[in-house]
Amino acid sequence: MTFDEEWAELRTAAAERGAMRINGVPAEGGGAADLVVNRDDLGAIGNDAYALRTRLSKEGDHARPATFEAAIALTNGNFASGAAVLKVHDRWQTQLRTLLDSCAHISNHLDYTKAQHAKDEVKIVGDLTPISKLTEYLQ
Repeated sequence: MTFDEEWAELRTAAAERGAMRINGVPAEGGGAADLVVNRDDLGAIGNDAYALRTRLSKEGDHARPATFEAAIALTNGNFASGAAVLKVHDRWQTQLRTLLDSCAHISNHLDYTKAQHAKDEVKIVGDLTPISKLTEYLQ
């Protein structure tokens, strides 16, 4: 049996079994979305990250004015520890900003991911028919 004969036989068998689609949702499936991102735990993590960022932006800044004032007072009093306290102040600010940015990134990324998956699903479903050359052979 040649390839063309075997291929024709397979196409006929597939047609007898019903409409077969490669890389798609079966016709009897009702076209339900395959790619769905609606996990509540991801939303909860995003909300927690946002809440943590909100609290940190308010409560994480309490030490800044006091350490800065202490560093200035010690430096003005000719204490060598003034520079060290100022370094602690600066390091605290850097670490706090990094943590705030990380929380915002997590929250924003989870929101973006869910929205992007919904857009991707619409695009994928719309592009299924022309995706494969095999679809032409099965018809």
